[in-house]
Amino acid sequence: MRLLNVGHNLFYMDTNFKNVAVIGVGAMGQGIAQMSAQAGAHVFLYDVAPGAADKACASINTQWQKLLDKGRLTDAELQALQARIKPVAQWQELANCDLVIEAVVENTGIKKSLFAELEKLLSPEAVIASNTSSLSITALAAGMQHPGRFAGLHFFNPVPLMKVVEVIPGLTTQANVCQRLGAFVKAMGHQAVTAQDTPGFIVNHAGRGYGTEALRIVSEGVADFATIDRILKDQVGFKLGPFELMDLTALDVSHPVMESIYHQYFEEPRYRPSVITAQRLAGGWLGRKTSQGFYTYVDGKAQVPAEPTAPTVNELPPVWVSSRAARRAELFQLLKDLGAQIETSTAPSPEALCLVAPLGFDVTTCAIVERLDPARTLGIDMLMPDAATKRRVLATNPATRVDMQQAAHALFSKDSKPVSLIQDSGGFVTQRVIAQIVNIASDICQQGICSPADLETAVTLGLGYPKGPLALGDSLGADSLLEVLFNMQTVYGDPRYRPSPWLRRRGALGLSLTHTRT
Repeated sequence: MRLLNVGHNLFYMDTNFKNVAVIGVGAMGQGIAQMSAQAGAHVFLYDVAPGAADKACASINTQWQKLLDKGRLTDAELQALQARIKPVAQWQELANCDLVIEAVVENTGIKKSLFAELEKLLSPEAVIASNTSSLSITALAAGMQHPGRFAGLHFFNPVPLMKVVEVIPGLTTQANVCQRLGAFVKAMGHQAVTAQDTPGFIVNHAGRGYGTEALRIVSEGVADFATIDRILKDQVGFKLGPFELMDLTALDVSHPVMESIYHQYFEEPRYRPSVITAQRLAGGWLGRKTSQGFYTYVDGKAQVPAEPTAPTVNELPPVWVSSRAARRAELFQLLKDLGAQIETSTAPSPEALCLVAPLGFDVTTCAIVERLDPARTLGIDMLMPDAATKRRVLATNPATRVDMQQAAHALFSKDSKPVSLIQDSGGFVTQRVIAQIVNIASDICQQGICSPADLETAVTLGLGYPKGPLALGDSLGADSLLEVLFNMQTVYGDPRYRPSPWLRRRGALGLSLTHTRT
């Protein structure tokens, strides 16, 4: 492999594949073609739509012209790249390609017909790769004359910016094929991760916990879309809330993926879709592209409801904290910093605001089990260290008095940190979503779908999470997340919250979630 310095970027010339065909030249195909040329290959663009390949070539050249304008390419380098890419109208012009990457519509019949025609045209040594995001590589290879040279090569859009690519062997794929594809991905300056041929591969599988659990929370009337988005951005550090993200990707893309993975895993409860997205999809409320989704968009800008302001309370009641509260010492210090009058007796006085801070349980359960007056009892989510978050979350129960609710809101807003008030929920919002993300990621490792290292890389690069799910689980404590899941199972009686053996065993043994057997 020879390194070629192009402007301020590093482009690679790779000798693995000299002639690469990209079939299907939509946005994804164009990105794959651009990066293949930048990796040093001669690229041939083909599409069944007349003129589509020429337009795609022009679009790629426009992207390179922008790099030239920014000083990241020289004129000579631009010309070298342009010379490597060619639109073709005749199928036979692909005969000498040693790699063909298919990026056509997600339809098994269409793809298999394409591969059958390619096998008639290409040499038996040529590699064929599919950019499928949801179809089985083994199923696509079934019936091929040379299935050993076929693999999945799943890019993410926009390809030049999304730096991770999933390499997926089918049951019959030869090992050296995936090695060569991984080297080619590296030549693009991207990171290759290896996934077993399972529904959703790594990224789409690992992403099931974020949106589906947020939808579940909404369906229970716990909080609205904007509140959940604010909580997960401010408490955890996600760049987009789940409903902002679904509006961006559009429900005609995200809801079918939810259904596909759910059904491919034979109705696994962890991946259960939501009637909320099904209804909005049926009604055409797809997100940004239709100007109506979970939010309404005016001139491309989401119309987000204003956040409720903290109430003014003339006199705050004393505060009593449950002996079972998570991060109890930290919560006491926070109350002291906020100037609260703290009760330290074993039982609260008749005037006290009673605070519980459960992991996984709801406020109602805590009030009953601890024999507290539910009218004066609220919960605070203390899963995350308060100093590490930009928002506090309080939960009422159905019997909480309005004056106690307002007092708690006013107290925890005294230092100007935003406070979200939600209805009763086992696991609040953050606990539920984070526990699901970490649990699903743990089960991906348990199933041997990929290595823990590839999982962390794929999720951080492919989903943009602030941390890999295993690192996030380690930072919060696997034992704490296990407590959340066990208690949520008790509250809801739903097997979607059952802990993965990977998480349960490592949590019990005090091991990192990235630990593998030696």
